[in-house]
Amino acid sequence: MNRRVLLVDDDAAVREALGQTLELGGYDPVVCGSYIEAKDHIAPGFAGIVVCDIRMPGKDGFALLDYARGIDDELPVILLTGEGDIPTAVRGMTAGAFDFLEKPCAAADLIAVVEKAVRTRDLVLENRRLRLQAETGDAAARLLRGNSALSERMRREARAVARTMADVLITGEPGVGTAKMAEVVHLLSAVSRAPFVKVSGAAATPETLAETFASAEGGSVFIDEVANLSAQAQFALLEGLEAPQAPRVLAGSYRDLAALAGEGRFHPDLYYLLEAAHIHIPPLRDRREDIPVLFRHYVAIASEQADLTPPEITPEYLARLMQNDWPGNARALMNEAMRFAMGMEAPGGEDDGSGPGLADQLAQVERSLLIDALERHGGHATEAARALKVPRKTFYDKLAKYGIRAEDYRG
Repeated sequence: MNRRVLLVDDDAAVREALGQTLELGGYDPVVCGSYIEAKDHIAPGFAGIVVCDIRMPGKDGFALLDYARGIDDELPVILLTGEGDIPTAVRGMTAGAFDFLEKPCAAADLIAVVEKAVRTRDLVLENRRLRLQAETGDAAARLLRGNSALSERMRREARAVARTMADVLITGEPGVGTAKMAEVVHLLSAVSRAPFVKVSGAAATPETLAETFASAEGGSVFIDEVANLSAQAQFALLEGLEAPQAPRVLAGSYRDLAALAGEGRFHPDLYYLLEAAHIHIPPLRDRREDIPVLFRHYVAIASEQADLTPPEITPEYLARLMQNDWPGNARALMNEAMRFAMGMEAPGGEDDGSGPGLADQLAQVERSLLIDALERHGGHATEAARALKVPRKTFYDKLAKYGIRAEDYRG
């Protein structure tokens, strides 16, 4: 549940009292003294609610209500007044206010109305997220491609972690795509419409981290190779994470942070705070059957960018690609796809003997080619068998051998 409350009142004493009440109730108040100050916090990605005094110098609470509804007509706005007259209450509710409270209001009354508004807001945002997924497929399905069991596990982990709103540690070898995973987690979360800001760990300082957190308010920050943060930046990040209104931090690393923390080269408190939610991205050599799907995708992108007609990718070519270990992982495969799209290079690489045996490699290749053919032909087994130049009965026998169902690949 998002606990942010934008509290707007021109009376400093009232702001302080109401802010303390909200904090004691477990909420994260953002206090403002005017319409001008408050409107800068209301954006399409704002996941909280608004509590606003009606009587303020300049533009009043009704003006802020109109502005908020113009940005998001389902954003709950609770109006406060010292007058308590029925016409004002009626005007506020008619204009679209979520509820109406008379000042001074009892703490229990304020918390009860805020709790109701927050739950309503959470339900609205969740319904929007589900509608977007139904229309486009969620970010995990669209951006984390692959048919392997490991890829499916990654998608499940991304969805599960995204719902928690916890800070996240994303690990894996160079080239696996920690930044993409971070983006997926952000897009799957309740703050998907808020900013997603990237920063390099090596270049970050306490000052730049503070600026980054401010620019990502209400959203997410991705730190690329968090192990490269200086000691001062690590301490600043730890302090920033403990602030009540901090954006979500998604930290990527190719290194063993536990070992670094044990050696005193990485702040242990920061490590344990980040490691509470952990996603590990396995290397390509452990999920070779994903290679055809990824390679076709990368070739299509490279061809579009270069305004080229995508060249034919034969099963034999894919089989050769799957024999490589790809130490550079997705990044290396992407480079290979770019060269292939431009007609510059055939697959290379050496086998160091540390991968699976011949039988396992052949099985991985065969299963992947069967799935690839079904995907390209919309689940029509006859057409897929013809493309692979195998008899239809043989094709069905192989589907049964690997537990593949043709109907799973029909549109």
